[in-house]
Amino acid sequence: MPAAARPHRGGREGRDQNSGAPDSDGVSDSAQAGVFEALGDPVRRRLLELLVTGEQPAGALVTALQARVRITQPAVSQHLRVLREAGLVQVRAEGTRRLYAVDDAGTAAARAWLARFEDTFAQPLDALATELARGRRERRRAAPREAGGESRAGEAAG
Repeated sequence: MPAAARPHRGGREGRDQNSGAPDSDGVSDSAQAGVFEALGDPVRRRLLELLVTGEQPAGALVTALQARVRITQPAVSQHLRVLREAGLVQVRAEGTRRLYAVDDAGTAAARAWLARFEDTFAQPLDALATELARGRRERRRAAPREAGGESRAGEAAG
């Protein structure tokens, strides 16, 4: 069994009494772990990038990947299965074809987890924006004084 398809054994699950319980964002730690484990592989990330444009048949995904890396159709199928089990992609049958698409619910779990960090970056960026605005304002205020000072010096000399 590929490493990404195995159940998650490390991380918080072994130490947290609430493992598997929904966080404040309503998504369980184990679900989030599965999403990020699936995203840890560059081939799977590339598959998601290909699917961002819309639903695609498995064959087209295989062809697109094979244009960039050496990979077999069964290997692509395994990667798609891991993404499906993580909730990042969904599949539907259309005759003998399998059509894959990004599953918004799975990507929402990743967005919800990452959203925790938005405030971490927002405050320093807001402070930087304030300082930049203050610097521009001070330069605008100083510019007329400098221009006025030069013209007065010119008048005195002339």
